[in-house]
Amino acid sequence: MNGPLEGPGKDSGDALVTQPQIITESNAKRWRRRSHNGHSESDFRAAFHAAQLPMAILDRDGRVLTANRALGTLLGADPRRITGRAVAELAGLGLDGRVRSAYDEALQGRTDRMSCTRRLKHADGHPLWAEITVTPTEREGEALLSIADISERRDLQERLRHLQMHDPVTRLPNRTLFFERLAAALADSATGRTGLCYIDLDGFKAVNDTLGHRVGDSLLDAVAQRLTQCAEAGTEECGGHLVARLGGDEFALLVESSTGTEQLTQLAQSVLAALQRPFDLAGQRLSVSASIGVVERETAGTSPTELMQAADTTLYWAKADGKARWTLFDPERNAHRMTRQALSSTLRRAVERGEFVLEYQPIVGFADDVLRGVEALVRWRHPQFGTLSPDRFIGLAEENGAIVPLGRWVLEESCRQARRWMLEHPGPPLYVSVNVAVRQVWDSDLVRDVADILEETGLPSGLLQLELTESAVMGSAGRPLQALQALSEMGVRIAIDDFGTGYSNLAYLSRLPVRALKLDGTFVRGFRTARHQNPADETIVTALVQLAHKLGLTVTAECVEGPAQAERLRRIGCDTGQGWHYAKPMEADRIAELLSWSSSSTAPASASAQAGPAAAEPPPPSRPAGSP
Repeated sequence: MNGPLEGPGKDSGDALVTQPQIITESNAKRWRRRSHNGHSESDFRAAFHAAQLPMAILDRDGRVLTANRALGTLLGADPRRITGRAVAELAGLGLDGRVRSAYDEALQGRTDRMSCTRRLKHADGHPLWAEITVTPTEREGEALLSIADISERRDLQERLRHLQMHDPVTRLPNRTLFFERLAAALADSATGRTGLCYIDLDGFKAVNDTLGHRVGDSLLDAVAQRLTQCAEAGTEECGGHLVARLGGDEFALLVESSTGTEQLTQLAQSVLAALQRPFDLAGQRLSVSASIGVVERETAGTSPTELMQAADTTLYWAKADGKARWTLFDPERNAHRMTRQALSSTLRRAVERGEFVLEYQPIVGFADDVLRGVEALVRWRHPQFGTLSPDRFIGLAEENGAIVPLGRWVLEESCRQARRWMLEHPGPPLYVSVNVAVRQVWDSDLVRDVADILEETGLPSGLLQLELTESAVMGSAGRPLQALQALSEMGVRIAIDDFGTGYSNLAYLSRLPVRALKLDGTFVRGFRTARHQNPADETIVTALVQLAHKLGLTVTAECVEGPAQAERLRRIGCDTGQGWHYAKPMEADRIAELLSWSSSSTAPASASAQAGPAAAEPPPPSRPAGSP
């Protein structure tokens, strides 16, 4: 064959006409090879022109050498009039742009095949999806163009994709489609900003558990409808709102091109109002509410993961703040949360690296203003956040178990320092009071730890006082009670810290080996002025002190911040006190200086003299944190 095909031959063959699908790229190549081997070309021409698959033979420049009737029908033109025209010029084919390079490579025979999908319009007006393929033939400089109608396959794929991308209960977009749209919004937002309302139903589990999953699904569907109405009402100024069900009773409302936080908060408020209206389902009137996390920010530099993390955090805040509300993302609050996570993850290593230090706050006798003991207070000298007080990390340490190694270190260091003071300064030795978390009793062998530390440091057991909170010892039984009894038998003093703020059940005082009570500062704050504002406070303190003394217990008042408080507590009968009236927490060397000054004086040191410069400073609004 030396020239292009011009039309069907006289011997086209009925069998080929009844099987037009036989004309494929591979068969076209085989027929080309057969023609070179002496076989008749008429079979190929007949099949080519009779095929229902639109086809054309192209030259190197993409011009049509010959076209079959099916292609003419598709384009609404006589096949002979298509001859000589470039395929790229034919209406609807559009072989240009991104596929042009691959198209040219196939025409030149440098690739085996080029294929692309186009949405075409048939000459009769109906649209179709077509797969356009260009394949080089055996004849040099020629290529076979074929156009296959894949509309049914495409529709099936779209239906399958819809099923894969939508929730079967609510028919809303599911998590997969939501994240696709979120990524697209962050990549191309008309306003350069994107907003998100992350919604979780309050009380949905109770509906499922009591009324069954069928009613629960009906409720989810009804919620989806109301959310969709809110989204549609909110698109008047700026479109692109997407409602999705992310799973369970969690929904998301994405504002792809937001105009600011006010738009998002108004949308969240409308959602709350819509969901608070009762739902009438299956003869039941149901009421639910929602907690909503609201995030709105610039799209630049924001990833889908970051936005969802912020939304999830904010939703948690909304629930923690009481539910049935929306909460806007707060960078400062989030920074505090991130700081907590950073501190929690490095606590154990910080103990190993020696980042903790101890300060000691004097405990002074009310009767003579003599220094009797000290409370050990731990500080974290964090390399990034500076010096942190116990309220920043003790709770975290109790949560993740780091309180056990930290508490052991505090106990050992305190005993070692108390022993050093005892050896270096004559006179009555100081006792050291160390806070103990209840988790230390449960998660470690506290009795063995104390025994080993006392033996190692040489500190007499009577100079160690262990402080436990009232709530920690209340109801003690089993191992905690056994540990407290063993420690008491060893000679260690057991004190109840923050007494009066816990369970207010005094029965445990008669069965626990308690030696001292530390009266919480809330009871003595009303003693700051000479003119007492609330006589009930003094009555309560007096009763507690008298009760403790009748049980053989000593009483220490915390948060003594001024002389009026100290005088009233002395008159009431408190044994010792600590607070800024006497001294701030200080380093061990400053305690040593106070002991040296006291031992060289002929008279007992007064509170103000022992306190030094700290006594002249104004008192703080509350007591310094003191754990452990």
